[in-house]
Amino acid sequence: MKMTMLTLALFCAGLWAQENRIYSTGDGVKFRVETVVSNLEVPWSIVFDKQGNMYFTERPGRLSILKKGEKKPVLIGKIEGVVEQGEGGLMGLALHPDFERNGWIYLSHTFRLKAALANTVVRYTLRGGELTARRTIVDYLPGSAVHNGCRIKFGPDQKLYVTAGDAADRKIAQDVASLGGKILRLNDDGSIPADNPSPKSPIFALGVRNPQGIAWHPKNGVMFETEHGPSGFDGPGGGDEVNVIVAGGNYGWPVIHHKETREGMFSPLLEYTPAIAPGGATFCGGKMFPLWKNNLFFGGLRGTRIQRIVLDEKEGRTVKAEEALLRGEFGRIRDVAEGPNGEIYFSTSNTSRGDATDDDDRILRIVPAK
Repeated sequence: MKMTMLTLALFCAGLWAQENRIYSTGDGVKFRVETVVSNLEVPWSIVFDKQGNMYFTERPGRLSILKKGEKKPVLIGKIEGVVEQGEGGLMGLALHPDFERNGWIYLSHTFRLKAALANTVVRYTLRGGELTARRTIVDYLPGSAVHNGCRIKFGPDQKLYVTAGDAADRKIAQDVASLGGKILRLNDDGSIPADNPSPKSPIFALGVRNPQGIAWHPKNGVMFETEHGPSGFDGPGGGDEVNVIVAGGNYGWPVIHHKETREGMFSPLLEYTPAIAPGGATFCGGKMFPLWKNNLFFGGLRGTRIQRIVLDEKEGRTVKAEEALLRGEFGRIRDVAEGPNGEIYFSTSNTSRGDATDDDDRILRIVPAK
């Protein structure tokens, strides 16, 4: 529907006010929010190369690049075989640690497997803006219209980590014969690292429901994960989690959830009831925001916020404080990523659920207020 001149004027005035507003946190940090890209469809994952170019996926199947210093993104390609259904589609994105040399770019997406859905992780070579040499890294991960996981990132050990949801079949999370409800660890070619908990299995940790974010503490390399708790049909609502992930750890789903405990299983570092539906996660390196150095940030979909977690400086595993930023300001927030200069980038997810504005979905960034 075309906007009237009055509607357009009101929209532009609202956008100007939103982007010129100065926000402040409990520790005195003042910041503004800038729109980087608008009019997207569920931008799911954001990554940067070493030159400062930004790559992002959209759930209908598009991979795009916003080159450093430019204002308009360029479509790299529509990924073959992507099926967008419910929460499934083109999701995770990662660049190889040696991307500048080999051009390897990794994607996770939902595809049709006969009458069902499944998820896969594939690798392409990106050369001259073209995707070539598609290779399957891990195939036939359980998939459905919900609980796909599919966050992919390279860890500080140069291994590829993949989050796999339970695909709405909660029993598979404790079944080591299934890759669903797990966090996987792989070599860059999809083979199994010899130092995995089991040298014959890609499973790094189990007992997770719908893991949407992973990030490593910059100082000590500790791995953190964000995860959606039960939704009513598979357990009492709420129980969203932030976990510290260790090799071979069992995070309990569906045997335990919320703040429940059981010997041999890990309970969450943080638990959220009512649900906030945590999304992608990142740590702040402190380059642009020194007071936020080594803070964990993650998006909130249902919670319509960015959650900031302050951890102890010695071990980085104990929560000292937390704060909700931008609550209700931009709607559902999916991914959060640190930019090359230290800005905090985030994406909205309002066009599939929630109340979309005329320029949703967007990728935005947090910058210091001048």
